[in-house]
Amino acid sequence: MASESTAKPDTSVAEHLHELVLNSSDVEDFLNELAQVAARNLSEPGDEMMCAITLLRQRKAATVASSSAEAKAIAQVECGFSETPGMTASTVQETIHIPDAQRDGRWPDYSYAVLAQGVRSVLALPFRLEGETKAALLLYSRRPERFGPRMLEFAEDFVSQTSMALRLAVRFAHYSETAANLRATLESRTVIDMAVGIIMAQNRCSQQDAFDILKTASSTRNSKLHDVAAAVVNSLGQGPARTHYDG
Repeated sequence: MASESTAKPDTSVAEHLHELVLNSSDVEDFLNELAQVAARNLSEPGDEMMCAITLLRQRKAATVASSSAEAKAIAQVECGFSETPGMTASTVQETIHIPDAQRDGRWPDYSYAVLAQGVRSVLALPFRLEGETKAALLLYSRRPERFGPRMLEFAEDFVSQTSMALRLAVRFAHYSETAANLRATLESRTVIDMAVGIIMAQNRCSQQDAFDILKTASSTRNSKLHDVAAAVVNSLGQGPARTHYDG
């Protein structure tokens, strides 16, 4: 049997990742760095680990991060099947181990695909996240029987150390996206209110009648209500409408 790694996660990795959460531009940026940190901490000299992370969020496309271009190509296999070690680990919250893809019969199509990439052993470990968000750390090796008990312990320790940082990154991403959506809604609503006021003044009608005129124009032109409202405001000849929320 091939020897296992004697690598052990750096005890300061959690502190480093908490700082990274604050400095990353988005959750994908953070995940790519996390995958690289995993590779550095779980590899040994002369036997570099290929690491990837899959993240599934509600109403969001799956995010795949990786420690290298090679790891990313292998991780893309996860997106091609409905059942994979990574998906299973995320869903049932259990570590999934394929000692040798040539002899594993649980995911035959998946095993065939990773074998085509030169991968012999796979380890998938779930992160402990919140709500419907799911994520897994995927470790790949070209050696069979690569992930023995000692390596499994180190990998589970790494996931335990880093799950909190990933929860924070996902939470910050959610807040950022919510704020952006709210800003867009407020800006759209403000332009519509401005257009309604203009129509009321021009037609000497009620607010509801003005809004109905705007909706009818939107339906007739097959255009978004916001676009029709912006055209009404722009028709005053004072340039594009600016709202209180414009940057």
